[in-house]
Amino acid sequence: MAFQDNTGFARRTILAGGGAAVLAAPAVQAQPAPIKIGLVSVLTGPAAALGTHLRDGWMLGMRHLDNKLGGRRVETLVIDDELRPDVAVTKVRAALERDKVDFIVGVVFSNILGAIVRPVTDAGTFLISTNAGPSTLAGRGCNPYFFTTSYNNDQVHSVMGQVAQDANYRRVFVMTPNYQAGRDAVAGFKSKFQGTVVDEVYVPLTQMDFSAELARIASLRPDAIFTFMPGGPGVNLVKQYRQAGLATIPFLSTFTVDESTLPAQGEAALGFYAAASWAPNMDNAANQLFVRDFEGVFNYVPATYAAQSYDAARLLDSAVKKVGGNLTDKNALRAAIAAADFQSVRGPFRFGVNQYPVQDFWQLQVARRADGRFQTETVRKVLSNNTDPWVGDCRMPVRI
Repeated sequence: MAFQDNTGFARRTILAGGGAAVLAAPAVQAQPAPIKIGLVSVLTGPAAALGTHLRDGWMLGMRHLDNKLGGRRVETLVIDDELRPDVAVTKVRAALERDKVDFIVGVVFSNILGAIVRPVTDAGTFLISTNAGPSTLAGRGCNPYFFTTSYNNDQVHSVMGQVAQDANYRRVFVMTPNYQAGRDAVAGFKSKFQGTVVDEVYVPLTQMDFSAELARIASLRPDAIFTFMPGGPGVNLVKQYRQAGLATIPFLSTFTVDESTLPAQGEAALGFYAAASWAPNMDNAANQLFVRDFEGVFNYVPATYAAQSYDAARLLDSAVKKVGGNLTDKNALRAAIAAADFQSVRGPFRFGVNQYPVQDFWQLQVARRADGRFQTETVRKVLSNNTDPWVGDCRMPVRI
């Protein structure tokens, strides 16, 4: 029979005649402790759809990797930040100090990332953002313990600035939430758009009624609007925009019409434009596998939040392999992450010196698929092999 002793190893006992003979068990090599991941996402409130995509993208990555990174078992601790910076800090500190997580991964919103980045990196723990990419961490605030598999916020929004410029729009109305990512959105758009911004409106992150802003748009009659309005507010804005009869004014957006919001927006979003470094219809083997299996497991179309989290799992798997499963040498681990030796669902992908991606960006448009579901699809590549505008200000230390 077999039993467990207090060391956790199994010993075998065989009964022979009236006595017991204990056979020496073969040497058993101790298995390394599982790698612990603190996965931070917003899973309550109007923005929970975004956080669900982020969580599920990571979980599919783990499923494809047999729940291992570099051959080592993984335990994922899901942390709901509730879109409250104080709550996020409290929960992340507990994950670092009590649960001894090896990596913090995730984060949808930049205000949450801004709150937790110091506690995580000051603890000597790597933080891999799979969505938030504020300019504050891309330039002078770059950090050797911080990587992102998404983008610098400015980049995605600059795509729409270039789209507006290429379309020869002269007058554009701009509206975003009043927080760091919203300000980054405006800066990114203006970096490429050379026309006139007829009004620049900042609204509370939780605003759900846009009647006053839509009346302002109707009175100004701009050539187009540009907006960054993620989650629940974006759902309401798109529906109210269509209901107000404003759809003849081109709707240029980022993180407003995407796979996290389209199930709720439906036909109201058809034809509206978006920008991203990825879309579900991208034609490469890694992406086809990801989208097929994601829809098979979760029964909905993945958004960028899911794709970037899936890439984070593949990234960390490649890094842990490179260091032979040894996470103690921080410089070696950092170099292994920076190598980005994995197949991204986006195609070409590498890190700049500030540990933000260098990648292509696309103009997308909302379409209805043959199966009736809605998704964004590529229209054209707008920026190629693009490096964020802040990288020149980063003075990244060679060693930690």
